[in-house]
Amino acid sequence: MTIAALESLSFGLARMAAAAAGAGHGLTLLTRDRSVYRHELDTLPDDAPLSVVEVDTFDLAESRRALAALPGLAGLLNTTDTWSVPAAGLAAEFGLPGPDPEAVRLLRDKSRVRGLLHRHGLSKSPAVPVAPDPGSADEVLRTLTPPLVLKDSAGTSSRNVWVVGDEEELRAALGEASQQALAGGLFAESFLAGPLYSAETLSWAGESRLLGVLSRQTSRDIAVREEAAAFPVALPPAGRGEIEAWVGRVLRTAGHDSGFAHVEFILTQHGPELVEINRRIGGALVGEALCLSLRTNVYDAMIEAALGRRPRLMDQPLDHSGPACGFLLVYPDRPGTLTGWQGLDELGAYPGEVRWYPVRAPGDVIHTVADQRGCTGMVLAEAATAELALHRAASAAARVRPVLVAEGGT
Repeated sequence: MTIAALESLSFGLARMAAAAAGAGHGLTLLTRDRSVYRHELDTLPDDAPLSVVEVDTFDLAESRRALAALPGLAGLLNTTDTWSVPAAGLAAEFGLPGPDPEAVRLLRDKSRVRGLLHRHGLSKSPAVPVAPDPGSADEVLRTLTPPLVLKDSAGTSSRNVWVVGDEEELRAALGEASQQALAGGLFAESFLAGPLYSAETLSWAGESRLLGVLSRQTSRDIAVREEAAAFPVALPPAGRGEIEAWVGRVLRTAGHDSGFAHVEFILTQHGPELVEINRRIGGALVGEALCLSLRTNVYDAMIEAALGRRPRLMDQPLDHSGPACGFLLVYPDRPGTLTGWQGLDELGAYPGEVRWYPVRAPGDVIHTVADQRGCTGMVLAEAATAELALHRAASAAARVRPVLVAEGGT
């Protein structure tokens, strides 16, 4: 029997394949670009129960034919935002367990989610749809007062997100947005003051469990770029209880009733306020941090949900004896062609079981450093607390330097 993955996050395939094998199934990855999974595929053991089928996953008909050709298809899973809607639709077509496609479609539209939660009193800000044109600024300012955020309703990887502080910056950001290929529609919402976190959750039949809270650091530029994260954040019992109750209400209202969710929020002076909901396990090295810190392969829960079974992780005691993890994303200071990195040979001298996870390879062209597309790799470190792990990762990552030549240069 086979479980298929319609694309996946760049990291986690090895743990996902091990989880599928533990359930008595093989795992087949359908992908349009296997180089995205270069690190995972290069480090998998030769006997790993994983096969790769290359297919244009943006072509629904081709994906459908590839799935139909798999022997004993028992489940279909997806850990990305981009392919979440087609994966849900295909699972329904094939009679496989999976989420309601309409609920997934709603969660892919950040503007609709913001509006829904605002109507239910779970978001102080409304969503204001706006044309990507400087002349639309007045329309936004009639409803919202700066500072505010402009974002693509179907954006991923912090792409096409602008934080603006006044009318001049708003018009400039709208002008920039007019030059971008947006995945959805542009909308504006209020800026939230406070530190950024994400709640890593697992749900089944409308019940949600908080697995832990991840800290997140972003750039200070007008365009938002993720820089670092650490797990699990040490929260007082009352604070953890408040976040768990709040995230449960948010997910129920948004219609997410099964599987992992990565819920980004700002902890304001009035409590948690939603940034966005991703109906998947957290990206980058969040899945790895969960596995290490909770001393379990959390991807077992993903496989169980894909097979229509209540995940055991919903009920078993959470083992918090594992190490906390911190990781930093390593960016070059400019676009260009990557030739390698300096400093990787120094990482072993740093405390914390420091590990390097390459995202790019020599020869890759880095077209932008404004968002996560510019990330060349990540440095992860362990410690007794998330704070110490992040300090260790930051000190080690400071030694890693991407080496590039200018595009078209030598």
